[in-house]
Amino acid sequence: MLALSAEGILPKADYAIFADTGWEPKAVYDHLDRLEKEIAEPAGIPVLRVSSGNIRNDALDPDHRFASMPLYILNQDAKQGMTRRQCTGEYKIKPIKKKVRELLGHPYPQRIPNDVFVEQWVGISTDEFHRAKDADVRYMRNRHPLIDMGWSRNDCLRYLTSLGFANTPKSSCLGCPFHGNAQWRHIRDTSPEEWQDVVAFDAAIRQGNARANASGNRLLGQAFLHRSRVPLDQAPIDHVTAAEQTSLRIGADEADVLENGIEDGCSPWACRGEADALTQDDFGLAT
Repeated sequence: MLALSAEGILPKADYAIFADTGWEPKAVYDHLDRLEKEIAEPAGIPVLRVSSGNIRNDALDPDHRFASMPLYILNQDAKQGMTRRQCTGEYKIKPIKKKVRELLGHPYPQRIPNDVFVEQWVGISTDEFHRAKDADVRYMRNRHPLIDMGWSRNDCLRYLTSLGFANTPKSSCLGCPFHGNAQWRHIRDTSPEEWQDVVAFDAAIRQGNARANASGNRLLGQAFLHRSRVPLDQAPIDHVTAAEQTSLRIGADEADVLENGIEDGCSPWACRGEADALTQDDFGLAT
């Protein structure tokens, strides 16, 4: 959408906002730098980077309030569960809303007049039109330009390729539990340092986040990044699932394929794992 705006195919955007969790792959930060330099700056579109902190550091800091990641849980009675997903709201949506309020001239806790709002573009394509939603606040009004243009994911990929951005990486935390086998393999096989990082983090969160443990609110079970609920460096990530084989046969790139299908990264307004994130209470865990 930024490139479409810069080229005049879409109206010129006033701003582009990137919500940084502090734990994106290096490839994402490199891409963002290039996008800003080659696309945004020549078009006069400021790219604003906003953040609520570093999600990795916060999870391991006993003195920091932590918005939980959707970790896979193996309870003491061998039942399986999943912790509540709060990370998208805390590390993506919250800092974006804060910045939007500032841009409108009404930072929190000021009241925003009913006739003051931003038009916010959300990059959902026709493949997933069902994920297009209205904003939950009056000062933000969502639009979905790709759907309006009738563009599918493949249309977006062709357009990016024409601009020299064929290898655009997907934005998501390095240690996102919603990664599937293909994405875990991609990290392991292409970025050894990042692989060691996520393996170490997986081991560090085995008993849940540090703040909960420090406050005596311990997890009644064990937490894992991989859905197999075994340590990440022992997880069966080399297993190619039926869904992945099907996607590869129809021409999808392996890096785009997850255990449950095609991975679109972590959008602030359309997290792929939204339907899968259940609460701790549902599985008898300490809250």
